[in-house]
Amino acid sequence: MRIIALTLISIFIFFIGLTTGYVFTPKITSTKQALKQIQLNPKPLNRYSIPGLQNYLPESGKIDLAKNLNETAEYNSYLIDFSFNPGQKGDDTKKTTGLLNIPKNVDSAALIILIRGYVDQSIYETGMGTSRVGEYLAQEGYITISLDYLGYGGSDSESGNIFETRFQTYTTTLALIKTLEEGGLPSNIQNLWNEKFGLWAHSNGGQIALTTLAVTEKPIPTVLWAPVTKPFPYSVLYYTDESADEGYFIRRELSKFEDLYLASEFSFTNYLDGINAPIQIHQGTADDAVPENWSREFVDKLESYEKDVEYFVYSGADHNLMPTWDNAISKSREFFDSKLKSN
Repeated sequence: MRIIALTLISIFIFFIGLTTGYVFTPKITSTKQALKQIQLNPKPLNRYSIPGLQNYLPESGKIDLAKNLNETAEYNSYLIDFSFNPGQKGDDTKKTTGLLNIPKNVDSAALIILIRGYVDQSIYETGMGTSRVGEYLAQEGYITISLDYLGYGGSDSESGNIFETRFQTYTTTLALIKTLEEGGLPSNIQNLWNEKFGLWAHSNGGQIALTTLAVTEKPIPTVLWAPVTKPFPYSVLYYTDESADEGYFIRRELSKFEDLYLASEFSFTNYLDGINAPIQIHQGTADDAVPENWSREFVDKLESYEKDVEYFVYSGADHNLMPTWDNAISKSREFFDSKLKSN
């Protein structure tokens, strides 16, 4: 009778799982322990949705100085290892490398997390996409941290699922923020940090930063250069023609993804009301990667929510804001100074 009862209960639980989107998978043990070992397993990528991340923020990680890379009169540069749990499950700890700049001759420094845009893995080196901005800000008295993300530089491998790889850039950034908030900088640097921090992001890094703001709902001062601001998954599909297969693989995987998940729950554009950060956006009119109208429309949306946003447009500037880089970085520094250095 006990075996029959357990079987009926298992069938009942299975059908509940079908109707709720959850799957219950009991480990194969003795029938006496079967019910105790039934586990509630959501569809695996749901934990990376914005509601999922809000309900279970990634845990803090560990920052280690791996190597002294460079020393100038104004700052020191270090290669770092950041160990964290990208998938929010079990002991799945991985390491990403990154670049840390420490200013000299300052007693109290704010910190800027730098988030790069897309770079081909075959040519990527630590700091690509952020090093110039990081060096400038370090010269201006800021601590800067930029992570390579999984699969890049000397980091551990990325996920085998293309969408989990994308979503784990969010958990990487959120875990870094949690680490900072819990005093996870090396002790000599922790004593220098004034416990204020901001975000700077470029291109695809913009959607990482904005997702971070939507998840945390924290007022983290943020500067975005030519950010990707279209909804997911259009923000992916727009660039598929650059693939060797003209996007066939990505579209096939996206079809599978949308059979299981609500894509809207993975797009920060549906959670703008929760973005409470002051934001400064810079955009060039000659950008061939992010159309200027994307940024203009996004600023309009933020303003419709009465968000704190500044917008600067540079006539003739490209995706890297050249030839107006000096002007853009000066305005970015002034923004961070006003938000992070004032009492």
